[in-house]
Amino acid sequence: MAQVYRGGQPYGTGHPARLTPHEVRTRTFDRRRRGVDPDQVREFQAMVADELADLHRQFRTVAQENERLKRALRDWQSMHARHCRPPNQGRW
Repeated sequence: MAQVYRGGQPYGTGHPARLTPHEVRTRTFDRRRRGVDPDQVREFQAMVADELADLHRQFRTVAQENERLKRALRDWQSMHARHCRPPNQGRW
């Protein structure tokens, strides 16, 4: 399902909230009779949390660059509009 944006914010997508690295690191699981090695689970959680933290940093960097480009485009459009000739004086 594609993200739908209104005012630059996603809404109504039906996707669960984004996980944070802290949530991944601190998640606990119920013990079962034939469970898994808790050390391997923690190691995997740490690896996933580190990757998630890196993705969050990359996302913030891309979002900041996007905002910088939007501002530059608006500035360029404003400057260009001031220097444009007025439209012809014809009826249309």
